[in-house]
Amino acid sequence: MARAGGYAPVERGRASGEAGVPYERLELAMTRPDDRRPIVVGVDPDPGKRVALAWAADEAAHRRVPLRLVHADTVPTTEFRRWELPHSWQVRDRVLQEAGRHVLEAAVAFAERRQPRVRVSGLLADGNPVPVLREESRDATAVVLGSWRLSRIRELFGSESIALPVISHAHCPVVVVPEPAHPVEGPGYVVVGVDGSAPSVAAVEFAFEEAALRGAAVRALHVRHPGPLAGADADTAQREGDRLLSGTMAGPGATHPDVEVHHEVVDGHPVTALADASAHALALVVGTRGHGGLTGMLLGSVSQGVLRQARCPVVTVPLPVTSAGGRRS
Repeated sequence: MARAGGYAPVERGRASGEAGVPYERLELAMTRPDDRRPIVVGVDPDPGKRVALAWAADEAAHRRVPLRLVHADTVPTTEFRRWELPHSWQVRDRVLQEAGRHVLEAAVAFAERRQPRVRVSGLLADGNPVPVLREESRDATAVVLGSWRLSRIRELFGSESIALPVISHAHCPVVVVPEPAHPVEGPGYVVVGVDGSAPSVAAVEFAFEEAALRGAAVRALHVRHPGPLAGADADTAQREGDRLLSGTMAGPGATHPDVEVHHEVVDGHPVTALADASAHALALVVGTRGHGGLTGMLLGSVSQGVLRQARCPVVTVPLPVTSAGGRRS
């Protein structure tokens, strides 16, 4: 029987997570299927933290795709203290499931109010959020993460981190949206780091797509890390940087001719330069190679650095997956 608001409960069962770790799933799914790749967003149980959810809903509206909310947790939600939970495991499981459902339904209601034309569904999973979100990323346009009840540095790099392992193993772009909100006046621009590598080419393509959807410009930065003799051949380095930017931007620029483009070759450390450029940006886009498995945790230093220092949403774009299942280099 359909629930109010057009949702129907789906049978609770087991699904295989990362490295064979199981997790329980309970879905709030639209009664009509939708084959478009959704924007997937991790739901924070704190109702005061809705910045990432709002960003994801807006992104789904821009791209005209569904929005899929995921709430996964192995600990009680903020509605309960550990000592308030029943001692019986069966009762405890039921109480936590109901609390999680309440969190998810409240988040769905928020998303529907913000973007009424976006089709919304929800997934309530009992388990580690990382394998759940990784699995969801297989068929997603992007995965959006916000604050996970930690300081930003701890949430990204501490032992309880969710963002880094999701980024490392994701099959689609991952957006990390900082709390509090990052207001931008006017149409704004999307910043993208360009170094000529395959990951940065993928990032440029995403940046153009994002800018076109939002009526924004692209601000492409190539950052030179000058050595002791850099000043002796600065003109040559400038020309090489301009040539690299022009070559990398040519294809996506032809695909999106209405997007205004700004090229910049700057000296300094890439993390510092990109973080400074993010101050008034709609988003900062960087490429990441990703490896999967244990080595997937070893993101590039620039990707890690901008996640720590950027002042706007950061989009990490993985290399496209080949037919053999590996990453193109």
